[in-house]
Amino acid sequence: MERSEFIVVLGPSGSGKTTLLNLIGGIDSPTEGKIIVDGVDISGFEEEKLTRFRREKIGFIFQFLNLIPTLTARENVEFALELATRDGAKPGRDARELLAMVGLKERLDHFPYQLSGGEQQRVAIARALAKNPPLMLCDEPTGELDFRTGKTILKVMRELNRNEGKTFILVSHNAVIGKIAGRVLHLHDGKIVKEERNEVPLDPEEIEW
Repeated sequence: MERSEFIVVLGPSGSGKTTLLNLIGGIDSPTEGKIIVDGVDISGFEEEKLTRFRREKIGFIFQFLNLIPTLTARENVEFALELATRDGAKPGRDARELLAMVGLKERLDHFPYQLSGGEQQRVAIARALAKNPPLMLCDEPTGELDFRTGKTILKVMRELNRNEGKTFILVSHNAVIGKIAGRVLHLHDGKIVKEERNEVPLDPEEIEW
């Protein structure tokens, strides 16, 4: 994996996609071998060092969003910014800027129940960007969305990758999503069985689900 790559990991349920993300993100620890991220082997880190690693390096985007329902979109992101600052991170933008980056500057004061599924996912992306992480790990981020909304979310991610230089690793069971990536890894029974490169990745609007 190189900086600023957009990688899609494909595989059926149970192939190990989420486990792979959890290992890279320092949530799970390997039983053997090494996990090297940004040139550093994190597999032997104690919990305090893992916490600092996740705080400084990783943004997580999940299929299930876990937005705080009693907070507005802006407040959800502000809460993440507060936590990041408390943990010692140095966020580069405020909540308004982050939400504008994902196309929600007109929805700042709406609560999650007032937002569509795609808008809620964009709030979750803005929240993940709060600590300005270089690596974004995305676990089936379009899994609960219809195809049109899913394309919108993928477009947001690709723009962040291209314009902000964020590295994305996105896992999915939907092979079509691989067409937007520079590199595609196929996972089966916990092993990478195939690697493909797209010389000219498609724009999310061009893919047909």
